[in-house]
Amino acid sequence: MRNLFDLSGKVALVTGASSGLGVQFAKALAGQGADLAIVARRVERLNEVKAEIEAMGVRCLAVRCDNSKVEDIKAAVATIKEHYGKIDILVNNAGIGLFGPAEEQSDELWEQMMQINLNSVYYFAREVGKIMIENNYGKIINTGSIHSLVAMTGLPLTAYCATKGGVLMLTKALANEWAKYNITVNAIAPAYFESEMTSAVVGNKEFEQVVRTYCPMGRIGRKGELDGAIIYFASDASSYTTGQILAVDGGWTTI
Repeated sequence: MRNLFDLSGKVALVTGASSGLGVQFAKALAGQGADLAIVARRVERLNEVKAEIEAMGVRCLAVRCDNSKVEDIKAAVATIKEHYGKIDILVNNAGIGLFGPAEEQSDELWEQMMQINLNSVYYFAREVGKIMIENNYGKIINTGSIHSLVAMTGLPLTAYCATKGGVLMLTKALANEWAKYNITVNAIAPAYFESEMTSAVVGNKEFEQVVRTYCPMGRIGRKGELDGAIIYFASDASSYTTGQILAVDGGWTTI
């Protein structure tokens, strides 16, 4: 029986891959045989991740890219295309998690959140989408959040929620436009996982109470618990699934 989750011969691009979930996603894809292109600003850390992935027996290209700059995104995608000849899978993972009361939020914070969490997702999808359209094949996975679907009492996340809600509708719109090119576009909606981005709240006693209140499983996500969703959306197992968002949240969005 054919292994629907085998990614051998595929090339996957993962943004925000110098730490946290991006590293986990890259390793999950490499574990299924995909060659990787990893993108982030921190070159030294990228090179460390590159070595870890290559030790898994696949190829890995590390490319520096500032997601706040469209020209950087264009250049990174062009470099990856030149190196591998194609891009089959895009995991749009880079993001930031700044927060504060809406009435006090600066213009600069709002613009920064929009640029990294939403605009760069579109720009990467647009540039990689051109390559996928040429090849009549592609898998795009956008990293949304439970805050693509719900807000949270006690934590002022208006800008973050706005960007992640935008990711959800961007996912649906691109799925609609590009289905005719055999490109699927889906999103994952993680609850809270331990990472650099969540370090300001995860482990905080008050936040632990929030988790016990709002998450039926009563805990944050564990390392590896997003791997199945990423592999599913990246593989032929999801060939008839597009425009969807999968909440991996311990039941958070059920209440």
